[in-house]
Amino acid sequence: MVERVTDNPWRSLRRFTDARIGIGRAGVSLPTAELLAFQMAHAQARDAVHQPLDVARLTADLGRIDGALPALTVQSKAADRADYLRHPDKGRRLAAGTTLLSDAPDLAIVIADGLSSRAVQDHAPAMLSALIAQMRGVRLSAPIIAVQGRVAIGDDIAAAMNAAAVLVLIGERPGLSSPDSLGLYFTQNPGPGLSDARRNCISNVRPAGLLPDHAAARFAYLYAQAQVLGTSGVALKDNSAPLDGLAQNAATSFLSLPAGHNR
Repeated sequence: MVERVTDNPWRSLRRFTDARIGIGRAGVSLPTAELLAFQMAHAQARDAVHQPLDVARLTADLGRIDGALPALTVQSKAADRADYLRHPDKGRRLAAGTTLLSDAPDLAIVIADGLSSRAVQDHAPAMLSALIAQMRGVRLSAPIIAVQGRVAIGDDIAAAMNAAAVLVLIGERPGLSSPDSLGLYFTQNPGPGLSDARRNCISNVRPAGLLPDHAAARFAYLYAQAQVLGTSGVALKDNSAPLDGLAQNAATSFLSLPAGHNR
Protein backbone atom coordinates (compact mmCIF):
# COMPACT_ATOMS: atom_id res chain seq x y z
CA MET A 1 0.00 0.00 0.00
CA VAL A 2 1.38 3.39 -0.99
CA GLU A 3 1.53 5.92 1.84
CA ARG A 4 -0.35 9.12 1.08
CA VAL A 5 1.48 12.12 2.52
CA THR A 6 -0.26 15.45 2.99
CA ASP A 7 2.34 18.17 2.56
CA ASN A 8 2.61 21.12 4.92
CA PRO A 9 2.90 24.61 3.34
CA TRP A 10 5.65 25.50 5.83
CA ARG A 11 7.90 22.84 4.33
CA SER A 12 9.59 25.41 2.09
CA LEU A 13 11.07 27.03 5.22
CA ARG A 14 13.17 23.93 5.91
CA ARG A 15 15.82 25.22 3.54
CA PHE A 16 16.63 27.80 6.24
CA THR A 17 16.78 25.55 9.31
CA ASP A 18 17.41 22.04 10.61
CA ALA A 19 14.34 22.35 12.85
CA ARG A 20 11.56 19.84 12.19
CA ILE A 21 8.89 22.07 10.71
CA GLY A 22 6.47 21.39 7.88
CA ILE A 23 6.92 17.62 8.13
CA GLY A 24 3.45 16.86 6.77
CA ARG A 25 1.28 13.94 7.79
CA ALA A 26 0.05 10.56 6.65
CA GLY A 27 -3.52 10.36 7.88
CA VAL A 28 -3.20 11.47 11.51
CA SER A 29 0.38 10.22 11.88
CA LEU A 30 3.89 11.21 10.90
CA PRO A 31 5.00 10.18 7.42
CA THR A 32 7.19 7.09 7.57
CA ALA A 33 10.22 8.91 6.14
CA GLU A 34 9.97 11.61 8.81
CA LEU A 35 9.60 9.05 11.57
CA LEU A 36 12.68 7.17 10.38
CA ALA A 37 14.64 10.44 10.13
CA PHE A 38 13.64 11.29 13.72
CA GLN A 39 14.76 7.87 14.95
CA MET A 40 18.08 8.28 13.13
CA ALA A 41 18.64 11.71 14.70
CA HIS A 42 17.84 10.30 18.14
CA ALA A 43 20.35 7.48 17.62
CA GLN A 44 23.02 9.97 16.50
CA ALA A 45 22.42 12.07 19.63
CA ARG A 46 22.77 9.00 21.87
CA ASP A 47 25.94 7.94 20.07
CA ALA A 48 27.40 11.43 20.49
CA VAL A 49 26.95 11.17 24.27
CA HIS A 50 28.35 7.67 24.69
CA GLN A 51 31.06 7.47 22.02
CA PRO A 52 34.50 7.76 23.67
CA LEU A 53 36.90 10.45 22.53
CA ASP A 54 39.78 9.14 20.41
CA VAL A 55 42.49 11.00 22.31
CA ALA A 56 45.36 9.66 20.21
CA ARG A 57 43.72 10.83 16.97
CA LEU A 58 42.81 14.22 18.44
CA THR A 59 46.36 14.70 19.72
CA ALA A 60 47.72 13.92 16.28
CA ASP A 61 45.26 16.30 14.60
CA LEU A 62 46.15 19.11 17.00
CA GLY A 63 49.85 18.44 16.44
CA ARG A 64 49.49 19.30 12.75
CA ILE A 65 48.29 22.85 13.49
CA ASP A 66 50.83 25.59 12.80
CA GLY A 67 51.74 27.43 15.99
CA ALA A 68 50.17 24.94 18.39
CA LEU A 69 52.22 23.48 21.23
CA PRO A 70 52.10 19.70 21.80
CA ALA A 71 48.83 18.75 23.48
CA LEU A 72 48.68 17.38 27.01
CA THR A 73 46.02 15.03 28.40
CA VAL A 74 44.41 15.08 31.84
CA GLN A 75 41.54 13.18 33.43
CA SER A 76 38.63 14.41 35.52
CA LYS A 77 37.59 12.69 38.72
CA ALA A 78 35.10 10.60 36.71
CA ALA A 79 36.51 7.10 36.34
CA ASP A 80 34.67 6.30 33.11
CA ARG A 81 31.75 7.43 30.94
CA ALA A 82 29.09 5.88 33.16
CA ASP A 83 30.58 7.60 36.22
CA TYR A 84 30.74 10.88 34.29
CA LEU A 85 27.07 10.75 33.28
CA ARG A 86 25.82 9.69 36.72
CA HIS A 87 27.93 12.14 38.73
CA PRO A 88 28.25 15.49 36.89
CA ASP A 89 30.34 17.08 39.67
CA LYS A 90 33.15 14.60 39.07
CA GLY A 91 33.54 15.92 35.53
CA ARG A 92 34.06 19.43 36.89
CA ARG A 93 37.19 18.60 38.90
CA LEU A 94 40.63 17.32 37.98
CA ALA A 95 41.65 13.86 39.12
CA ALA A 96 43.69 13.86 42.32
CA GLY A 97 47.42 14.06 41.79
CA THR A 98 47.23 15.85 38.42
CA THR A 99 50.23 18.11 37.84
CA LEU A 100 50.57 20.77 35.17
CA LEU A 101 53.35 23.24 34.40
CA SER A 102 52.60 26.51 36.19
CA ASP A 103 53.87 28.71 33.37
CA ALA A 104 51.23 31.47 33.72
CA PRO A 105 49.88 31.70 30.15
CA ASP A 106 47.66 34.60 29.17
CA LEU A 107 45.03 32.10 28.06
CA ALA A 108 44.77 28.40 28.91
CA ILE A 109 43.16 26.32 26.16
CA VAL A 110 41.17 23.33 27.42
CA ILE A 111 39.49 20.81 25.11
CA ALA A 112 36.93 18.66 26.93
CA ASP A 113 34.87 15.84 25.46
CA GLY A 114 31.76 16.97 27.33
CA LEU A 115 28.53 15.47 26.08
CA SER A 116 29.57 15.12 22.44
CA SER A 117 32.97 13.65 21.72
CA ARG A 118 32.00 13.80 18.04
CA ALA A 119 31.90 17.60 18.18
CA VAL A 120 35.37 17.74 19.70
CA GLN A 121 36.80 15.12 17.36
CA ASP A 122 35.44 16.81 14.24
CA HIS A 123 35.68 20.52 15.04
CA ALA A 124 38.20 21.23 17.82
CA PRO A 125 41.29 21.19 15.53
CA ALA A 126 39.77 23.72 13.11
CA MET A 127 38.61 25.84 16.06
CA LEU A 128 42.07 25.85 17.63
CA SER A 129 43.67 26.77 14.31
CA ALA A 130 41.26 29.71 13.94
CA LEU A 131 41.96 30.84 17.50
CA ILE A 132 45.72 30.82 16.99
CA ALA A 133 45.30 32.97 13.88
CA GLN A 134 43.09 35.46 15.76
CA MET A 135 45.01 35.61 19.04
CA ARG A 136 48.47 36.63 17.84
CA GLY A 137 50.30 38.41 20.63
CA VAL A 138 48.42 36.46 23.32
CA ARG A 139 50.45 33.74 25.03
CA LEU A 140 48.39 30.57 24.69
CA SER A 141 49.00 27.41 26.67
CA ALA A 142 49.50 24.04 25.10
CA PRO A 143 46.03 22.58 24.44
CA ILE A 144 44.95 20.52 27.44
CA ILE A 145 42.68 17.59 26.52
CA ALA A 146 40.40 16.90 29.50
CA VAL A 147 38.88 13.43 29.31
CA GLN A 148 35.43 13.07 30.92
CA GLY A 149 35.45 16.82 31.47
CA ARG A 150 32.75 19.43 31.96
CA VAL A 151 33.02 23.19 31.62
CA ALA A 152 34.18 23.93 35.16
CA ILE A 153 37.20 21.64 34.87
CA GLY A 154 38.80 24.58 33.10
CA ASP A 155 38.86 26.43 36.43
CA ASP A 156 40.98 23.72 38.06
CA ILE A 157 43.30 23.55 35.06
CA ALA A 158 43.71 27.33 34.92
CA ALA A 159 44.49 27.45 38.65
CA ALA A 160 47.10 24.72 38.29
CA MET A 161 48.74 26.60 35.41
CA ASN A 162 48.36 30.04 37.04
CA ALA A 163 46.58 31.19 33.87
CA ALA A 164 45.10 34.66 33.62
CA ALA A 165 42.12 33.35 31.62
CA VAL A 166 40.78 30.07 30.29
CA LEU A 167 38.83 29.02 27.22
CA VAL A 168 37.12 25.62 27.28
CA LEU A 169 36.21 23.99 23.96
CA ILE A 170 33.62 21.36 24.77
CA GLY A 171 31.15 19.04 23.10
CA GLU A 172 27.67 20.37 23.87
CA ARG A 173 24.60 18.38 24.79
CA PRO A 174 23.34 16.93 21.49
CA GLY A 175 20.04 18.07 20.05
CA LEU A 176 17.98 16.13 17.52
CA SER A 177 19.40 18.29 14.75
CA SER A 178 22.83 19.01 16.20
CA PRO A 179 24.79 16.01 17.52
CA ASP A 180 28.12 17.72 16.70
CA SER A 181 27.86 21.16 18.32
CA LEU A 182 31.03 22.57 19.88
CA GLY A 183 30.78 25.23 22.58
CA LEU A 184 33.37 27.78 23.74
CA TYR A 185 33.28 28.89 27.40
CA PHE A 186 35.49 31.80 28.44
CA THR A 187 36.45 32.88 31.96
CA GLN A 188 38.69 35.79 32.89
CA ASN A 189 40.48 35.46 36.27
CA PRO A 190 39.38 31.82 36.66
CA GLY A 191 39.50 29.78 39.83
CA PRO A 192 37.75 26.83 41.49
CA GLY A 193 34.21 27.43 42.69
CA LEU A 194 33.16 30.08 40.18
CA SER A 195 29.54 30.11 39.01
CA ASP A 196 28.41 30.10 35.39
CA ALA A 197 27.62 33.81 35.77
CA ARG A 198 31.37 34.40 35.40
CA ARG A 199 31.54 32.74 31.97
CA ASN A 200 30.77 33.79 28.42
CA CYS A 201 29.59 31.21 25.91
CA ILE A 202 29.86 31.00 22.14
CA SER A 203 27.66 28.12 21.05
CA ASN A 204 26.84 25.92 18.07
CA VAL A 205 30.22 25.85 16.34
CA ARG A 206 29.80 23.38 13.48
CA PRO A 207 29.41 23.43 9.68
CA ALA A 208 25.63 23.96 9.91
CA GLY A 209 26.00 26.60 12.61
CA LEU A 210 28.75 29.09 13.51
CA LEU A 211 31.95 28.50 11.54
CA PRO A 212 35.29 28.39 13.42
CA ASP A 213 36.63 31.61 11.86
CA HIS A 214 33.50 33.48 12.92
CA ALA A 215 33.59 31.98 16.41
CA ALA A 216 37.25 32.95 16.76
CA ALA A 217 36.47 36.54 15.73
CA ARG A 218 33.67 36.69 18.32
CA PHE A 219 36.00 35.34 20.98
CA ALA A 220 38.80 37.76 20.11
CA TYR A 221 36.37 40.63 20.72
CA LEU A 222 35.23 39.21 24.07
CA TYR A 223 38.81 38.56 25.16
CA ALA A 224 39.90 42.11 24.32
CA GLN A 225 36.96 43.59 26.21
CA ALA A 226 37.64 41.32 29.20
CA GLN A 227 41.14 42.79 29.46
CA VAL A 228 39.60 46.25 29.70
CA LEU A 229 36.92 45.27 32.23
CA GLY A 230 39.04 42.82 34.19
CA THR A 231 36.23 40.28 34.28
CA SER A 232 33.98 38.07 32.17
CA GLY A 233 30.45 36.68 32.37
CA VAL A 234 27.31 38.74 32.84
CA ALA A 235 29.32 41.99 32.99
CA LEU A 236 30.82 41.33 29.56
CA LYS A 237 28.51 41.80 26.57
CA ASP A 238 29.12 40.93 22.94
CA ASN A 239 28.60 44.29 21.24
CA SER A 240 30.79 43.42 18.27
CA ALA A 241 29.66 44.21 14.74
CA PRO A 242 27.64 41.54 12.91
CA LEU A 243 29.78 39.10 10.99
CA ASP A 244 29.32 38.73 7.25
CA GLY A 245 28.56 35.37 5.70
CA LEU A 246 26.88 33.72 8.67
CA ALA A 247 24.10 32.41 6.41
CA GLN A 248 26.37 31.00 3.75
CA ASN A 249 25.27 27.44 4.54
CA ALA A 250 21.81 26.44 3.36
CA ALA A 251 20.94 25.13 6.80
CA THR A 252 21.99 28.32 8.60
CA SER A 253 19.90 31.44 9.10
CA PHE A 254 18.31 33.60 11.72
CA LEU A 255 15.84 30.78 12.25
CA SER A 256 18.53 28.38 13.48
CA LEU A 257 18.73 28.12 17.25
CA PRO A 258 21.92 27.39 19.21
CA ALA A 259 22.38 23.91 20.56
CA GLY A 260 21.67 23.40 24.26
CA HIS A 261 24.46 24.51 26.56
CA ASN A 262 26.49 21.94 28.38
CA ARG A 263 27.12 22.70 32.04
